[in-house]
Amino acid sequence: MIQILFLFSLLVLSEAAVQDFCVGDLTGPESPAGYSCKKSDKVTVDDFVYSGLKMAGNTTNIISAAVTPAFSTQFPGLNGLGISMARLDLAPNGVIPMHTHPGASEVLVVVQGAILAGFVSSANDVYVKKLNKGDIMVFPQGLLHFQINARGIPSIAFVSFSSPLPGLQILDFALFANNLPSKLVEKTTFLDDATVKALKGVLGGTG
Repeated sequence: MIQILFLFSLLVLSEAAVQDFCVGDLTGPESPAGYSCKKSDKVTVDDFVYSGLKMAGNTTNIISAAVTPAFSTQFPGLNGLGISMARLDLAPNGVIPMHTHPGASEVLVVVQGAILAGFVSSANDVYVKKLNKGDIMVFPQGLLHFQINARGIPSIAFVSFSSPLPGLQILDFALFANNLPSKLVEKTTFLDDATVKALKGVLGGTG
């Protein structure tokens, strides 16, 4: 009887472990579930290796910062595995503005310099900490959070996500970098017309 149960459990396990991985076929369409699987005879070891985080991102921009992603779009071996990474480069005075990842929690580790980081809970409680080299901080899924260079030298961090496509929405850009009418922005943020128009001018918004 025990031998029969053992054999049955092996059969169940073999049925459950149908597929080890699903390397993304980037030539096909992307869906909320990711990419379809690349044919197994086309998969190579290079699908599981990504070198794109070696180089610093370009911080010559309005936020003096750069985010270099290693999501399934750049790194197809991540497809379907529920993980991804990115590199953050913050020049002196660099900032990653308030933003949210609707599809993933985030873990950040500082590898150079220092970063002031924090998030706001759904109860509007604020959690802020200066992170030095080697420090790690977690940002729960969907909550607004930010990172600011806290030292006068270039600071670098690597972040990991609990999704191969975590999503991103930057609050400032959502409010001031599109054609959302100024009157609606003013009504929903309590900002005056001059301030809204000035911010739209800086970020390229209209309306």
